[in-house]
Amino acid sequence: MGKTVLVTGASGFIGSRLADALVGAGYDVRAMTRHPERYAGPGSAVRGDVADRASLDAALRGVEVAYYLVHSLGSADFEARDAAGARTFAAAAGDAGLERVIYLGGLGADDEQLSAHLRSRREVERILQAGPVPVTALRAAVVVGHGSISWEITRQLVDHLPALVTPQWVRTRTQPIALPDLINYLVGVLEPAEARGQTYEVGGPEVLRYLDMLQRAAQVRGRPLPNLSVPLLTPRLSSAWLALVTDVDLATARNLVDSMTTEAIVREHSIRELLPGEPIGYDEAVRLALADRDRASAS
Repeated sequence: MGKTVLVTGASGFIGSRLADALVGAGYDVRAMTRHPERYAGPGSAVRGDVADRASLDAALRGVEVAYYLVHSLGSADFEARDAAGARTFAAAAGDAGLERVIYLGGLGADDEQLSAHLRSRREVERILQAGPVPVTALRAAVVVGHGSISWEITRQLVDHLPALVTPQWVRTRTQPIALPDLINYLVGVLEPAEARGQTYEVGGPEVLRYLDMLQRAAQVRGRPLPNLSVPLLTPRLSSAWLALVTDVDLATARNLVDSMTTEAIVREHSIRELLPGEPIGYDEAVRLALADRDRASAS
């Protein structure tokens, strides 16, 4: 049996896929969740809450590496919650004697005016790095995969609307990554000694505008998607529009739209030296996400 690895947020979109991949790679996986009695995924369920230090001490006992995938995007005070949770976790990880913490954050240059969402992800990264345990940080933009909130917004807009009425932010550039590639990177940085204490930017092979992502997804679906740009559609109005035409709640939509005004592209490529291989293109990532959705609907 390999190392004992804790996955926080194991019942979430990324955490559930990561736990499955780690089990398949031979690791002893502890799936941390606030409701272990409801957990039916891979690994051994353990109770843990980043707001409860005692629960973290129990969950981390005997763990060698932990993945930190916690965020509170749907909460009004998510910045304060996420910072407090990161401080508690960093201290608990140090006392437990972990070898490494692996954190998934967001892309976006530090010299740009980051949105509240991306600013919070970067602050959590800094808090974890200031703790006593070495941190390996990965930064990603939109993850294309079934269950991703950002991808679900794209899919539902394509599926529900005969034409797009879009604000100016759809012309912001981003670098989406296919879910299988992100999981491969997360698993791949666990063992290499040279990854300790490093920060990696990860993305797919294409830099796209959000408008490109919508229209390319429509092409994969086999339907045209005309677009009418409405520059006066503000981020606040945009979030209300998204909440109306998709099933994303208003608070989450507002935080995501704020982030969509910030360019999120890969500027350093050292992950490709550590873990070589050609990442999946956007159209194929869309096909994989749609196939996963079909399988989930059939089961």
